[in-house]
Amino acid sequence: MRTTLTVDDDLAVRLRDLAQSRGVSFKEIVNETLRRGLRVQVTSEEAPPYQVKPFRSSLRPGVDPLRLNQLSNDLEIEPRPGKDQ
Repeated sequence: MRTTLTVDDDLAVRLRDLAQSRGVSFKEIVNETLRRGLRVQVTSEEAPPYQVKPFRSSLRPGVDPLRLNQLSNDLEIEPRPGKDQ
């Protein structure tokens, strides 16, 4: 099919450079690039959405795991009820 296509100057330069480096015609490189772009678009639409798998923590809400050593130290310092001091 023959059609007129207006391409931005920066894209035309990149397409011409790519065609020259591969040794193919401008028409071939434009068709190949369009096919590749459409193929990526179709496969990304068919991909299943990303789902987050939650991790169940054994810590209670409000417990900072980075301060567990401080909690342990605080418990050792506090006197235990019913013990002679």
